[in-house]
Amino acid sequence: MIDRALATIRDRLRRLFVVVYDPEPGFRPFIARSQRQENAAACVTVAVPTTAESRRIFGVPVGRHGIQPVFVRVENRSAEGLRLQVVSLDPAYFTATEAAGVCHHSFLRRLAAFGALGWFLLPLVLLAPLKLLSAWQANRRMDDLFRHLAFRLVPVEPGSSAEGFVFATADAGTKAVHVRLVALGSPGEAFARAADAAPPPAVADFHFTVPVPGIDADYLRRDFASVVPPADVVECALADLASRLAALPAATTNAAATRTGDPVNLVVIGSFPALLAAFIARWDESESITLATCWKTAKAFLLGTSYRYSPVSALHLFGRDQDIALQRTRRTINERLHLRLWLSTLAFGGKPVWVGQVSRDIGVRFTRHAWNLTTHRIDPDIDESRDYVLEDLLAAGRVQAAGYVGGVGRRDRASPGRNLTGDPWFSDGRRVVILLADSRRPS
Repeated sequence: MIDRALATIRDRLRRLFVVVYDPEPGFRPFIARSQRQENAAACVTVAVPTTAESRRIFGVPVGRHGIQPVFVRVENRSAEGLRLQVVSLDPAYFTATEAAGVCHHSFLRRLAAFGALGWFLLPLVLLAPLKLLSAWQANRRMDDLFRHLAFRLVPVEPGSSAEGFVFATADAGTKAVHVRLVALGSPGEAFARAADAAPPPAVADFHFTVPVPGIDADYLRRDFASVVPPADVVECALADLASRLAALPAATTNAAATRTGDPVNLVVIGSFPALLAAFIARWDESESITLATCWKTAKAFLLGTSYRYSPVSALHLFGRDQDIALQRTRRTINERLHLRLWLSTLAFGGKPVWVGQVSRDIGVRFTRHAWNLTTHRIDPDIDESRDYVLEDLLAAGRVQAAGYVGGVGRRDRASPGRNLTGDPWFSDGRRVVILLADSRRPS
């Protein structure tokens, strides 16, 4: 006990006088959570370290700087060299040197570390050169380590493998990782293909959906088997699918089901993993409502900033609040699309049917219907929000089939409907039905 206390004191004194850089590049518990996909051309393994793991590996808090290292291993089984197309994984990725530079120990920061103490203990200022020199040495080691651990952007030769980290932008909750491998021929072969109008080189696409600890996503508290027991599921035949979907509740309600709110304008058919895979690359999860998340929401509201995982207020359907909420934030928390989904008792082709509501926040207004006297103002053209979801999933290659069925009924601008906070809405009255593809379809 005494030895441990003395060691802690020595370490703190050391850190006071010099910059200590102690990365652990061999620390790899994240490998146990890795995911693997393969085909005849390649085998790819992907894993995402937690924020704490990344800090230990690289010796600096990369997550604090918005960087998320993604581990990728590629085994080339083809007869051609394969190149990882990093822009498919993340168009805004950081190079190794750039990521290290963002995390560098700042000379000015280190000098300022003496702060007011330097005025009272002037002799300590004499230690500033030592602090600066050690920071410079630590930064050089950091550059070397980041470059050493990075995935090298050179072709992976036939029969060989390559691995390393891609420095992506940070995501929490669930991270979508798209690994595209491009077969590279010689320049002559490429020009010959173009001249003969031949198809481009073979491309291997792998899509991963990787859980990343860091947020308290609302659906983590849902046991879907308890929400809808298997014995209660009703399998729909194609002949009666449209009529059953049209007969679902027209609108959400308050908790007591005494007032109706936003129309139910969305139906998504697919397993929960397929649902996450389809949305998560383009939408963010929502955190559960707690004191901590309410405080983060309040800060974002007051400062006019974005909070990607802000909790979504409860609407009710089937006697409960939403099972999962997703959102697409823009410049601020007051500008976002948000959708809520409920698991229904219906199934089609063995896949569960999710019923939902989607709308677009376009501002804030005062209301007497909320405890804080403010609420988000929605775009009254709710059909635009509904069709945005379809267009977004089509662009993502996640739609197997789509169509429309009846819903809340037509309401025009002259006699709009009202949601629970009094916002007007108008609609052609239909709900969109989207059958999700189990894997990404080529565009």
